[in-house]
Amino acid sequence: MSASDACPVGHGEQQKPQSCPVDHAPPKDSAEACPVDHTSRSTWSQFFSPTAPPVSAGTLSTERETSSIPRPADGNWVYPSEAQFFAAMARKNHNPQAADMKTIVPIHNAVNERAWAEILKWEAGKGSEACGGLQLVNFKGKPRERSPRAQWKVLLGYAAPFDRHDWVVDRCGTKMRYVIDFYTGHTPGSNTTNGNISFFLDVRPALDNWEGVKMRVERVWKRWFP
Repeated sequence: MSASDACPVGHGEQQKPQSCPVDHAPPKDSAEACPVDHTSRSTWSQFFSPTAPPVSAGTLSTERETSSIPRPADGNWVYPSEAQFFAAMARKNHNPQAADMKTIVPIHNAVNERAWAEILKWEAGKGSEACGGLQLVNFKGKPRERSPRAQWKVLLGYAAPFDRHDWVVDRCGTKMRYVIDFYTGHTPGSNTTNGNISFFLDVRPALDNWEGVKMRVERVWKRWFP
């Protein structure tokens, strides 16, 4: 299978760009790997429809949507199909329901498009245009690890994020790591798909280096002194 068939979502161990970013130990075909970390599937299951009518797995779509997220090589990342989601979950004995795939696939795609859009806002004017634009290099899901900001919010009484990703992007040779906390709820500016389901993302550069610190300080400065 070609690299262009890979999935752009990370929920498991660090992966090479050409493979699906979910650790499923190891799949025969990386295109079949499911983009939802099964350790946090109980949380993602809130997006499933409890009243969805029975659907045969054989009727699931095999069509795949190409993302807007550039890969290090030519082209963009490609999202898994409904059938691939189902096959990956069934292979790992997670008792998937075919009807759920009709819900989780569009949510999965929308979440990742939103994450990329937020990263592009941070990267605007930082120089990636000089080499053809920003690229997503690799990704790691950390559903069991809360970021320091998420921990602080929980202490203040806010709901905890249901998932966390770390995405590394390439800005003309400069690697920048972004931390993404995923929340659900009805909040201003949140994305909503499939009826009443809503989510919002807290996306920001990690404080790994001076560039990340500078970007965070600049954002705060502009917010208070526009």
